[in-house]
This record gives sequence, C-alpha cells and structure tokens, in this order.
Amino acid sequence: MRRFFSLGLLSAFLLMPAAALLTGCGPGSAAPGANATLASAPELKWEELIPKSWDPTKRYRNISLEALRDNDPRAIQMLDEMRAVWDNAPVNVALDGTAAKLAGFVVPLDSTQDGIREFLLVPYFGACIHTPPPPANQIVHVIADQAFKGLHAMDTVKVSGILKAARYASADMGVSGYEIKSAAVERFVPAQPK
Repeated sequence: MRRFFSLGLLSAFLLMPAAALLTGCGPGSAAPGANATLASAPELKWEELIPKSWDPTKRYRNISLEALRDNDPRAIQMLDEMRAVWDNAPVNVALDGTAAKLAGFVVPLDSTQDGIREFLLVPYFGACIHTPPPPANQIVHVIADQAFKGLHAMDTVKVSGILKAARYASADMGVSGYEIKSAAVERFVPAQPK
C-alpha cells in the first residue's frame, strides 16, 4: 500500500469521508434488470454504507495539524494510525445480503481484451489512484457477471447485485468492506435537470 506523508494529505484524509459524501455520484435513471429483485432494488447513497455511530476523526479533532511538519514522526504515526482505522472501517451490517444499486467510479483490478470484469467501486473521482483510498466502508469490490468492454479507470457506472459485507485487500488500491459478485454493470447517466 502506498504511504502519504504530506500534511496537506493528512488534512484531506481527515476531511475525506465528508467530501466523499458530497461529491459521489448522484441518482440516475433506474436500470432495467433481467432479475426482478435487482430491478426493484433500492439505489443506495454512499453515506448509507457507513454505520451512523462510526466517527473516524473523533480522536484527531483537538490536534493542531499546522504545528506538524511533513517529516515529523508524529505526523507519520498519525497517518499510519488513520490508515489502519480506515482499512478496518466498520460496515453497515443491515445492508449485508440485500439487493442494491450503487453508482460510483471504477478502479480496475483486471483488464483484458474482453474488457474489465473485476474492479473497485468508489464514491469520488481519483479515489485509490490520485488520493489515499477511502475508508473500507466506502469501497465496494465488484465482480461483474461478464466483462464490460470500453470501461476505463474513473468511468462512472451503476452496479446492481447482492451487497455483501466482505473484506478485500488490493496491494495498491485499498481495502474494501463490501462486495457485489455476479454484478450487473451499466454506464451511469446522471439525471438531467428539468
């Protein structure tokens, strides 16, 4: 896993859950599905994946980040601690085993000439690639029912399937707290304003 030691990133790290909730994909048109259960599945919002009682920033609220330098061992230790908290972020167990739809951004885990079949779904652009990975409860490991041609990193999609609480650790991209296997994947088209 990549390590980030910048204080700017440390500050962003503390603010990221809120940013993820504000900049994630919004609702789009419902996807037609072959399976009636999936077709009628509710479209989740990313904040629903986070248990209401989880507050990863609580212990850092009274720390003055501007007093720390990038190479300060305390800053490095705090960042390592926060990464561990985020990698072990709790999931919303009420959603385990439910049919759901979720829109987000693609972080490919495989890519063949037939397309992408396995990827991480994340709530905001650049997650896991240009920025530290989001908390595990904001990453969904997706295994599509078939390879999706023409899909690239950070494309927006809507995924439908049975949401399971399951950890998956990618060496470079982060830890997911959820998975959807045999997922139906379609391009995400935001609703047009009226």
